[in-house]
Amino acid sequence: MTGIGHRVNVIALHTGFGSIAGLDLERPQIISGSDPRASIKLELNDPDSLKIRLDLEMGMRVRQSWHLLAGAALAIAMSPNLLSKPAFSRTWPERWGDGSRTKLPVLPQPYKGALGPTVEQSGPRQFPAVPAAPADAPNILLVLLDDVGFGAASAFGGPVPTPSLERLANRGLRYTNFHVTGLCSPTRAALLTGRNHHSVGTGRVVDMPIGYPGYTGVISKSAASVAEVLRQNGYNTAMFGKHHNTPRSQATQAGPFDTWPTGLGFEYFYGFIGGDDDQFTPTLYRGTSRVKTPTAPDYILDADLADDAINWVHNQKGAAPDKPFFIYLAPGTTHAPHQAPRAWIDRFRGQFDSGWDVVRENTFARQKAMGIVPANAALTPRPTDIADWSSLTADQRRLYARMMEVFAGTLAHEDYQIGRVIAELERMGQFDNTLIMFISGDNGPSAEGGLSGTTNEMGKLGNNVPETERYMLSVIDELGGPGHHNNYPAGWAWATSTPFPWVKQIASHLGATTNGMVASWPKEIQARGQIRSQFHHVVDIMPTILQAANIDVPAEVNGVPQQAVDGISMAYSFEAKPSDQSRRHTQYFEMFGNRAIYHDGWWAGTTPKRPPWSMDNPGGNPATSYRWELYDLRSDFTQSRNLAQAQPTKLKELQALWSSEAEKHSVFPLMDSVAAATFGLGGEARKKWTYWGPVGMPEGAGPSLRSGSFTITAEVDLSKRREGVILSAGASFGGWSFYLKNGQIVAYSAFSQQPGHKYRVAGPAPTGTQATIKFDFDYDGGGPGKGGLLRISADGREVARGRVEHTTIIPQNSEEFNVGYDSGSRVSPDYTDEFPLGDAVRRVDVELR
Repeated sequence: MTGIGHRVNVIALHTGFGSIAGLDLERPQIISGSDPRASIKLELNDPDSLKIRLDLEMGMRVRQSWHLLAGAALAIAMSPNLLSKPAFSRTWPERWGDGSRTKLPVLPQPYKGALGPTVEQSGPRQFPAVPAAPADAPNILLVLLDDVGFGAASAFGGPVPTPSLERLANRGLRYTNFHVTGLCSPTRAALLTGRNHHSVGTGRVVDMPIGYPGYTGVISKSAASVAEVLRQNGYNTAMFGKHHNTPRSQATQAGPFDTWPTGLGFEYFYGFIGGDDDQFTPTLYRGTSRVKTPTAPDYILDADLADDAINWVHNQKGAAPDKPFFIYLAPGTTHAPHQAPRAWIDRFRGQFDSGWDVVRENTFARQKAMGIVPANAALTPRPTDIADWSSLTADQRRLYARMMEVFAGTLAHEDYQIGRVIAELERMGQFDNTLIMFISGDNGPSAEGGLSGTTNEMGKLGNNVPETERYMLSVIDELGGPGHHNNYPAGWAWATSTPFPWVKQIASHLGATTNGMVASWPKEIQARGQIRSQFHHVVDIMPTILQAANIDVPAEVNGVPQQAVDGISMAYSFEAKPSDQSRRHTQYFEMFGNRAIYHDGWWAGTTPKRPPWSMDNPGGNPATSYRWELYDLRSDFTQSRNLAQAQPTKLKELQALWSSEAEKHSVFPLMDSVAAATFGLGGEARKKWTYWGPVGMPEGAGPSLRSGSFTITAEVDLSKRREGVILSAGASFGGWSFYLKNGQIVAYSAFSQQPGHKYRVAGPAPTGTQATIKFDFDYDGGGPGKGGLLRISADGREVARGRVEHTTIIPQNSEEFNVGYDSGSRVSPDYTDEFPLGDAVRRVDVELR
């Protein structure tokens, strides 16, 4: 136990201070035969004084003499371990910091000495001071999982073993009333900035901006991230994994890079930009530079991220062993596509054959036994759209169980890789003074795979790709591998949101907004394996980290006045016996029109009009057409008893409070149509592009070859190479590739990864050394996703034409638009690597018609 703010029991002293008045303090000692329940609390208010406070709780008559207590206190005060100023008080006040760094950066002091013609005639040397972190400030490891429901991980009663998270929880605290926004980008923006998601322009995913203050997709400079604040206060900062807070239009080598991790305060970044990525062929960046797609046969992204994080820590501590670090580890793995090494998937074979109804019931029983859910809680019923497991056919049960096995293998493997990072911190002696905050999900589980699951997440969700049960059964043994972007059926999302109703996107209900959270900090969190039930929100993470480091919340950063931080510190809950009362009293929620308000144990929220597996427009006025529900969470932890009709006055009170919070945080105007915002991605005003050699950028940032007519004209130097990709966009799960192969010019379109969804048009390639090759696609029209006629010309002469019956509507997450090669998941099976034509591509013009 360390010194400041800890209680030293006079009957049984458990400190490490040495000896006091002849007592051996390494072992409990009885001062007298009585049991007075007396304790001494130490606080250092400034460097020069020590305040001794006797806190007496008289359980029986005190028989010790007062001079014995005073002598013990004096001996403690004289201990040399207590004479230095602590980094901060461990009483966790509501305010912290000394106010010296509210304006960042801290500017160096000007030189105050004399400057003469020579060194001898000048004053003392003075170098600019480098900001240092407060004394004994902890390392910070912030972990965020993706699309993991409250009832998925074993650490919170779920069916998937997560021993790394369990071990951390058993040595720290489990938070069972922790909340997020209900969707990916918004949660991440709130997490990094400590502000509500609409207040920082991220009212929905950054891929769907609608051009109003709460929905720009751009985090304002008036909301500096926790990484930026820590960096300017003497921390090294690094991020690994998924970053879904850069708009697609800014995710190119032209920037701007303000919303990339390196522009948000992270000195080092290794990961991907976008909503998800392929575990086997990811599109990775180091800093802002594209990393070549890995090709090792045993490559898996999760292991790569863990390796890179460990390597970074080795280098950081090797160079500056006393400098604290902040690591943000956000793998993104359990977002679809669910992919993992086959051995990890197969270990779950047969474990989910009982079905989602039984799994949910068993999870609920475990949660009650663990104390995660109150004993009087009720399990909420299955939505009517989701089938009773017993009503499914044998083939459906076999297929859906396998899809859950894949998810379980994915989560278990992810937990193992994160555990490697934590184990390395222990081996290096860094674990005890590292505050780890591990959030098991950025929203509820994803039901976006639909009622029957999918082998192509974006195809199912946005491109209207049909999938028959027969096809999915034919690839059942391939699920979780590189050939599919699978997501499980909505029934498993419901099961892993136990005990709550609804799932990701539906921010009006707890299944979307409640995620398990674990905090561990052995040096300061003395409680072990306890549960914390205070209501908190993801905006509270930033102030918690700053208080743990005793760093001021800045009023100005890089010349920009800062908007108020909406979060409050959770550090008070670290105490061994925290108050049952939460310091957070109110929190609003809104996502795609689904909205709710929490206030002092009450919850009012709307009834969803659109299930999360549908992209249909729900219709009606989003501000007035939603019904509202009311719950008293103080006695109804799971949101099982709707009190709207019984207590209309309370409901109106909370509706008014929601409107007030919505106006304050730029939630208006409401928009509940996901489809309209998604289709808006293809509406570029720009119609022409010219490329002068190999190029790579996110597919959504390049010219849209989706659901429209276009012309591609390429000038190629065939004296350099006669085979390779001229231009590609997307992936085998949906995209185009135009290339030279085996003496042919090929145009290849993939509507999905299914064999029947591939279209290939080919004609003879030019025989000379210089060629102009042209691809014309004439779209049929009639709405998005239709087909058209593809024509190929070489040096002004048509050499081939053919039909493409379907085209995609939305771009693939994290896949690229490339000139001169094909990165990521290859569009065509005619090649296995990037198949570069490289600098043989002299010029490419793209025109949208």
